[in-house]
Amino acid sequence: MARPPGKRNSSIHQLSGGEKALTAVALVFSIFDLNPAPFCLLDEVDAPLDEHNVGRFCEIVREMSSRVQFIFITHNKTTMELASQLLGVTMNEPGVSRLVAVDVDEAVRLAAV
Repeated sequence: MARPPGKRNSSIHQLSGGEKALTAVALVFSIFDLNPAPFCLLDEVDAPLDEHNVGRFCEIVREMSSRVQFIFITHNKTTMELASQLLGVTMNEPGVSRLVAVDVDEAVRLAAV
């Protein structure tokens, strides 16, 4: 059972994709509050969220990041803005993947020069 704000209690199966994602994230983050782990791996949990809820999600991650290291898999630019390190995989030619790494703080420093 879950109850998103302003809605009745309902089975998880009756929730939208975004509501399911927020419910799952709330559960995981609650567990991290009670029993912290050194890192949290999240695989595209922000994909079904609308822009407003991505912002809410990012704010919670920002608050928790002082206690937990987050590793994200995401395509959402707003979520990427939280990162201090970005890793990307590109494919310039079929079947050949290439890893691209960016230290965000270093990139900002170089851009200011």
